[in-house]
Amino acid sequence: MFRYLRCLPIVPLVISAGCGGASTAVEGPAVALLTSGPVSDAGWHAGAYEGLQMIGDSLGVHISHQQTRTPADFDEAFISYAESGYELIFGHGFEYQDAASRAGEAYPEVTFVVSSGSRPSANVVPIIFGLHEASYLAGMAAGAITRSGIVGMVGGVEIPSAKGTFIAFEAGVKAMREDATVLETFIGSWDDVSAAKEAAAAQLRQGADAMIHNVDAASFGFFQAVREAREGGRDAWAFGMNRDQNDVAPDVIAGSAVINIPQIFLQTARAWQDGTLEGPLYTGLATGAVDFVPNPEQPRVIPPMALVQIEEARMLIIEEKIEVPSIDFVEPAAEDPPSA
Repeated sequence: MFRYLRCLPIVPLVISAGCGGASTAVEGPAVALLTSGPVSDAGWHAGAYEGLQMIGDSLGVHISHQQTRTPADFDEAFISYAESGYELIFGHGFEYQDAASRAGEAYPEVTFVVSSGSRPSANVVPIIFGLHEASYLAGMAAGAITRSGIVGMVGGVEIPSAKGTFIAFEAGVKAMREDATVLETFIGSWDDVSAAKEAAAAQLRQGADAMIHNVDAASFGFFQAVREAREGGRDAWAFGMNRDQNDVAPDVIAGSAVINIPQIFLQTARAWQDGTLEGPLYTGLATGAVDFVPNPEQPRVIPPMALVQIEEARMLIIEEKIEVPSIDFVEPAAEDPPSA
């Protein structure tokens, strides 16, 4: 079972100023990253920034990061980086797909990689992380530890990749406890801490005692709601998502469904450097790209027999003897136009 790097950057390395893109041309290979949220979120964006740092350190290339919030910002940043000589640009999230497709047509010599993307082309490469497989194992853990039989899920924006992790999580819960009730709330934001806290608190009031999130910085509010429930005498537990968050709130987290984003980004950049990068890229338990990591600070929360069942399920998924339900949101690759 892999472990994450523990360093969490506080201030990103940004070559450009503001959201207008890289204003200064670079010499030599250069790689850029766009995120729609802060890299201090201890989750989705933090993992991407760690990956960018690994690319810079391991491949010796220029790196740059920008936080972009609107679709107009996405287009502008892709164009600015491409015009400045960046040859590999990551858009970290499904929301970057349309802008990457437009930029890919305008800059055929630049490679655009979209995390959880859906539309591959000659120079636009989606990465499909296979997080639903790890989420299924987390669901098994939740099904094993719930006493009320009510399990909660709090998400950000209801995009296919996020919805797919919840479908898998619910299937894992019911593999362990068929009669369980699973609550689902999407708050419409990845970073609204207050909204995530209130959504989690509402599910806790409905009896949920094992809960997972799929948000970014809003996870801090989610964990706080579970913490306050425990302080009030509830035997409630949370599960982390996207990154090993066990040390973010070790007092309330039973385990995390994680993606090894840094290593996947580095492998993607190496394939690009070698000229072998093609998409879409599929990852999962079989490649070590995702996993469920129980919290070592809470070794008695998940029963030993449940851990054995989770390990058995992991191997069956790898051997393709269990097909974890999710959403297939990848479109067919664009065909080259017919020659005249």
